[in-house]
Amino acid sequence: MKVSVDLDACVGSGNCEATCPEVFEVRDGKSHVKVATVPADLEDKAQEAVDGCPMGAISAS
Repeated sequence: MKVSVDLDACVGSGNCEATCPEVFEVRDGKSHVKVATVPADLEDKAQEAVDGCPMGAISAS
């Protein structure tokens, strides 16, 4: 699984980092992905972060 953040849509709410800090971090008011590929054991948490983004700025593939 790979995740990406649309920086134009991101408002830096921090929900993703709170849900899955192993994959997401907020820097300079925007969320950033810390890993190129989400490890299998973190996919559920990463998907929860995707689903919980209030702006729909995170996508997964």
